[in-house]
Amino acid sequence: MAYKSKNIAGYLANNFLNNPLTMILAITILLLGYITLNIAPREEDPQIEVSGGSIIVVVPGASPEAISNVVVKPLERRIREIKGVEHIYGNAMDNVGMVNVQYFIGENREDSNLKLYDKVMQNMDNLPMGVKAPLIKPFDIDIDIPVVTIAFYQKDQKHPNTMQQYRLVRDIQQEINAIDNVSKSTLKGIKHPQFNIEVDLDKLSAYHLSLGQISTAVQAIANNAPVIDAPSSDSSIMVFGVQNGIENVDDLSNLIVAQYGGAPIYLKNVADVEFDFNIQNFQSSLLSKRDDNSTFDTPIQQVTLTVSKLKGTNAVHIAKNVIDKLKEKGDILRNAGIGYIITRNYGIRADEAVSELIHHLVITIGIIGLILIPFLGWRESLVVSIAVPMILATTLFIAYMTDQTINRITLFAFLLSLGLIVDDAIIVIENIHRRMHLKETANQTFDEIIVEATDEIGPSTNIATIAIILTMVPMAYVGGMMGQFMKPIPLNVPVALAVSLVVAYVFTPFLAKKLIKRTKGTH
Repeated sequence: MAYKSKNIAGYLANNFLNNPLTMILAITILLLGYITLNIAPREEDPQIEVSGGSIIVVVPGASPEAISNVVVKPLERRIREIKGVEHIYGNAMDNVGMVNVQYFIGENREDSNLKLYDKVMQNMDNLPMGVKAPLIKPFDIDIDIPVVTIAFYQKDQKHPNTMQQYRLVRDIQQEINAIDNVSKSTLKGIKHPQFNIEVDLDKLSAYHLSLGQISTAVQAIANNAPVIDAPSSDSSIMVFGVQNGIENVDDLSNLIVAQYGGAPIYLKNVADVEFDFNIQNFQSSLLSKRDDNSTFDTPIQQVTLTVSKLKGTNAVHIAKNVIDKLKEKGDILRNAGIGYIITRNYGIRADEAVSELIHHLVITIGIIGLILIPFLGWRESLVVSIAVPMILATTLFIAYMTDQTINRITLFAFLLSLGLIVDDAIIVIENIHRRMHLKETANQTFDEIIVEATDEIGPSTNIATIAIILTMVPMAYVGGMMGQFMKPIPLNVPVALAVSLVVAYVFTPFLAKKLIKRTKGTH
């Protein structure tokens, strides 16, 4: 009489033991795990959801006390009405007020930004007259951390060509920003081109002129004149406009700023005009590097290009694409005498961190297999060693389908669960091994022994596994930054434990039949 299964463990073992699809399903799971490992986004650490923003209100001519009373404090009261706000910091100074808003960590950034904007717009009518429209600037912490930073420097420091460096780096920035999944790029230490007017105060005094007159004259031609519609006598419309009057240094130098003694005074009479970088920008960066003798070279001026990625995308692939783009521009940069050094490559760090943990996972699985050999035998050990990668492959695929990335905490969750997920497979294979050597099973077929052994330990294994899963659930409700950082553990460990039950009841019996040699009961 065939053994009748009493619970889900024996039912699964019985249905998949001789099913030809079981082997196909096992291979498919392992392939899915391998593919997921290669295509899933990789990061060094999980990204933490931080949401908030700043509200900037300009009130020309107002004192800090007035701005605090009529702008900052009313905004603080209104923003307190938003659910999820943790902290509000108000600040008032001459002509401007600012309110910084921080939501609880874990609040959805897009929803938080929308709620903040909506609340400010609802209370626009409460702002006093003369106040300019508020500027609402959300925090973009998800995309502000760069994955690649590149320092560009001029090899000829004695005769630097700042304008050429500016144009080349800006062109490279534009092309890098077009790479898939690059969120934004920024330039640090860049010097922008502009017309510099260095006024000689002595000459200005000699002509009885003021800086205000110089400024007004320059501003008058600095922008395009507006288009004017002028009706004519025959009711037709004449449309005309004036193009920007400044195109080169001569145009600016020959600008008439005033008259003195009936003669025109040109800008070149009272100032030196040149087209160069913005000399009033005191922000600069220096780059130092080691030579072959491990000593630092003289610091040199450099421009840093930072590249950030979209949330949930693969830092390794993005960093590689950025570096490939730089290599494409290698000849152009060399001809221009510009070198570059990659000062930060988050992709390499993420790949190394993930690869190291994967290496440790493989070593751990091997150690488990070796430990089992003296107690159960090498065939039984091989069954467990095959079952564990199937559990991890399935868990990894589920994590990928739920938009998780592969990072150190995700793989730490796998390492943490490794000592737990092997238990189910070991219990099943150990019970098969035990029942196979009993005298009362001598007349049973190997299939019956496998199904009965699996069914026998089903209830206790289920309860033990569920109990461990429940111990992980409270971790999902830990708040703050630590809760966000450790979130992959409660997300993946319970899944791995649940998958380990299925693998233990479906594939462990199947592998036992294929790999373990049938032995008659002797005791």
